[in-house]
Amino acid sequence: MPYRRLPNTDQTRLKALQTAVQKASEADFNEQVLTYHTQAEARNFLLRFENVVSRYHDNFRSRVSSNRDYRRMVQNARMYISHFIQVLNMTVVRGEIKKQLKELYHLDPDSHILPDLSSEEDLLVWGNNIIEGEQQRIAQGGYPLQNPSITKVKVHYEIFKEHQVNQKMHRTTETRVYEDLEVLRKEADRIILDIWNQVDAYYRDLLPYARLRACQAYGLIYYYRTGEQRLSEETDRQIKLSQEAQPAIQWSDSE
Repeated sequence: MPYRRLPNTDQTRLKALQTAVQKASEADFNEQVLTYHTQAEARNFLLRFENVVSRYHDNFRSRVSSNRDYRRMVQNARMYISHFIQVLNMTVVRGEIKKQLKELYHLDPDSHILPDLSSEEDLLVWGNNIIEGEQQRIAQGGYPLQNPSITKVKVHYEIFKEHQVNQKMHRTTETRVYEDLEVLRKEADRIILDIWNQVDAYYRDLLPYARLRACQAYGLIYYYRTGEQRLSEETDRQIKLSQEAQPAIQWSDSE
């Protein structure tokens, strides 16, 4: 007899539960394989499990879709912030802006090296630095830098910030749903194991292939070991012929 193994994915867990619930609902009153308590528990749990699995996958798909847009927003913000700092540095080199004014942007007056903009946190910090710095310089009577203007930089910076908040919300929601799902997976495995044990016990007296088919109808999943002979109708037929060929035991009273 091949061995059974519990499902290890959400979809196979759902299928195992759905199959058992459906098969039990079709059984005659006098041929109930599962207890009524188990049937009710499985039906109620299945609704909850389907709902959480659906929520998890919907949120995951939504995050993946929004992540494509988000990467573009990050790239745009990095490009505009980087270009603005380069324009500022070139303006200082040409002597059009005093190098001391770079301190308004939290930049080193004696260095023209771009700050690290590799991470999203860096973008948040430096985007805010140059926006505030440019506003302060203009407030002191300086002329606005162009190509890009701080207005354009700010637009892409704010779009990036808004999308970052949305991404964090997606990740938080996905984490929370995933944690709920982890709890339900353990509960699903417990219920499925209970169902399979009851089905196995109910059909234990059947011949191997008949038992296999009856159990599979309730969603049990079987695997053959390496080199193990596969069961078939012929297997059961040979067993029956062997049983019929055995001589009946004769009993006699002692004299």
